[in-house]
Amino acid sequence: MSVFFEKILPGNPVKEGDVEATLSPLNLSIRPEDAADYQLLLAAIHDCAEHVDQLPDYQPLPDRERCPRQNVRLPDQDEQDFGHAWAYRFLIEGETSGKTPILKAKTVCVKDCIAVADVPQSFGSDAFPAWTPKTDATIVSRVLDAGANIVGTATCENFCNSTSSFTSAQGIVENPHAAGYSSGGSTSGGAALVAGGVVDIALGTDQGGSIRVPASLSGCVGFKPTHGLVPFTGISSGDPVDDHAGPIARSVDDVAACLDAIAGYDGIDDRSLGAGRPRSFDFQRSLTKLRLEGIRVGVLEEGYTTGLVQSGVRNVFLQSVDRLRSLGAQVESISIPLHVEGPSIWTIQQRISGTAGILGHSSGRRGLYLTDFERARLPWTAPNFQKLFPSTKNTVVNGLYLQSRFPGLYGKAMNVGRQIRDAYETCFERFDVVVMPTTPFVAPRHGSKDSVLECLKPSIGMTLNTAIFNVTGHPALSLPVGWSAAVDDKAVLLPVGLQVVGALWQDKKVLQVAKALESSFVWQDTKAE
Repeated sequence: MSVFFEKILPGNPVKEGDVEATLSPLNLSIRPEDAADYQLLLAAIHDCAEHVDQLPDYQPLPDRERCPRQNVRLPDQDEQDFGHAWAYRFLIEGETSGKTPILKAKTVCVKDCIAVADVPQSFGSDAFPAWTPKTDATIVSRVLDAGANIVGTATCENFCNSTSSFTSAQGIVENPHAAGYSSGGSTSGGAALVAGGVVDIALGTDQGGSIRVPASLSGCVGFKPTHGLVPFTGISSGDPVDDHAGPIARSVDDVAACLDAIAGYDGIDDRSLGAGRPRSFDFQRSLTKLRLEGIRVGVLEEGYTTGLVQSGVRNVFLQSVDRLRSLGAQVESISIPLHVEGPSIWTIQQRISGTAGILGHSSGRRGLYLTDFERARLPWTAPNFQKLFPSTKNTVVNGLYLQSRFPGLYGKAMNVGRQIRDAYETCFERFDVVVMPTTPFVAPRHGSKDSVLECLKPSIGMTLNTAIFNVTGHPALSLPVGWSAAVDDKAVLLPVGLQVVGALWQDKKVLQVAKALESSFVWQDTKAE
């Protein structure tokens, strides 16, 4: 179809003044003598857009006969766990014939930002009506192919924009170990359901710590694989550079088995072009070495010496380092000064690109675009915007301000992020893994919604050691290693997570070290600090 014609066709809505009105918010203009020509060109692109808009969309459709969606329902309070951990309840039974059913009989919940066909999705918000995907995310199809039964979607935090668990419009998610405390976010419901023994595995997403933080605070294993190892197809994106999908489970074995099922390029998501073939990794089979002779472990000074790190968390972490040493690992203290720049670099990158996503301006990637989701929430109106949680509003305010005042800042952040990645890759020439506390403190109490700052307070500092690895793309796993007292109540004991980080594409090493440490003691029985 031609996108140019010599006169405006009847019915075309573009009118005189529209070109000028389009440029006006940017304080830009055209010469008056050129206005008619640009109006004609704008009319042409409008007709082209209408043509494309009327074409059938192209989305992979699930096999509903093989995997029917059974009894999809909004759970009442009798069906809820840990406050409001469930978004929707249903059953999709996995395939147990054909391929090796490596997840046979495992129960799985799916974060409420991951598409499950015919299941309404809220994205933790009430700023727009729940939308219903037509497609299954690749990782949903793959766990079903591996024999798992998906039993529901789990609550996620508002626009996946918080490490707390009280921001979802659908309700508060309670820590399974202590009501009134955070289960972590944004994969809040999934972590609570896994840690509480309700399901075996949660499929989550991590764009600043959203798998590892709730795994740490709730007491389970959460793995953010190398960027691109797991396709992000069919998942609501933040910044594609930060987007990671991965599993939360109660054991390293279940995490590895799930990763075997979901990893590998799917022919759609360009993040995973270099990931390799699905079912070609043998992550779980590699977990045979329970001693660590010959393994070199770097203990990151910047990860645990800052004043943000709670003393009990620091003590439990150092006890775990001693356990790694007793397992035969060569343990050495290391310093990577650029580590401390990670939160700032991530913040700038995420605010600018995250704003583009929230406003519907994401582009530049080959993949599956969730067009029904875009139609459900766009364009933004003042009443809808007011319904957003303050963390999401703040992202938009910050992103628009940074774009207008700091041209080139996103590119600068990306360049420095690559510098941090290279510093870590240099470190991994000497060490197999680097360890640090996952979070600087144990689960805080839920925040108050009385003011913007009170809403954000529980999350401040939480991603000190997690967000940097979304910037660099390194594989990072949180393993529960003990208990520490709540900051506000010494009688309340909450889990402590240790983070194991590996070189790019060295996910097996991360899993192997975590498995050896996990097998050396029962973390639930450790003495609380």
